[in-house]
Amino acid sequence: MNAPLLSIVDITLDNAQQFLIDESFNRPVVIDFWAEWCGPCKNLMPILEKLANEYAGAFLLAKVNADDQQMISSQFGVRSLPTVMIMQNGQPVDGFTGALPEVQVREVLAKYLPKPWEAPLNQAQALMAEGNFTDALPLLRQAYDVSQQLASIALLIAQSQLEINRIDNAEATLATIKMADQDAHYEQLMAQIALKKQAAKTPELAALEESFAKSPQDLTVRYQLALQYHQEAQHRPALEHLLEIIRTERNFAEGEARKTLTAIIAALGKGDPLAIEFQRKLFTLLY
Repeated sequence: MNAPLLSIVDITLDNAQQFLIDESFNRPVVIDFWAEWCGPCKNLMPILEKLANEYAGAFLLAKVNADDQQMISSQFGVRSLPTVMIMQNGQPVDGFTGALPEVQVREVLAKYLPKPWEAPLNQAQALMAEGNFTDALPLLRQAYDVSQQLASIALLIAQSQLEINRIDNAEATLATIKMADQDAHYEQLMAQIALKKQAAKTPELAALEESFAKSPQDLTVRYQLALQYHQEAQHRPALEHLLEIIRTERNFAEGEARKTLTAIIAALGKGDPLAIEFQRKLFTLLY
């Protein structure tokens, strides 16, 4: 396994060539010229350090104490502090002087850096190409959250959910897609959901749905229907029916409905959105 990339380094004459010039051929190097007596430097440095840690090695923050390293500061033509320079391929390509607010610093860096969600997204897509949709899902959710919920990533989440037969989760994910983002990929996934639902409807499920439609107050029929939905990997309707049974008769069948609901939630996994949703609903109902 490769060692994680260094995110922040203090520059001396001994390492200046390595980190300020050579490293800039591998990734952007953000040079922060600062001094102890410089008040604005102390406002800017925590912002740069925060971003360096957030990007986790996508760029190197190289800190140069201008008082201690006057030769380096002179070589780069630094005339005021703080001064920030961005190095790429051995040359300064951008920079600024003074302590900018975080939003403006982000705007400057964004022109030279990958988006924070690109790394987990690329990892997820590589796993999807290998057919490993289960391990791709948490990476896709991470990318989705960091990207401020990009629709294109939500579609990949729905696609992965369908591939592991989580039809209800895929349907819920697609329900979040705004009309403006409902492209050909969206339509394809919706069609796949319809086909999977039709194929999944066994005679046993159809018969139980018919029985429930005739006797919606019969909790035994409802419980059998919930079990059948779960067996056919339609977890949302299974959980909805079980929750309604508990709401109607908390100790139905000596607590079997509650035990079954809890078991389904546990099987889905702690990070699963459906599990989280129904864990909260069950807690609210009981307490």
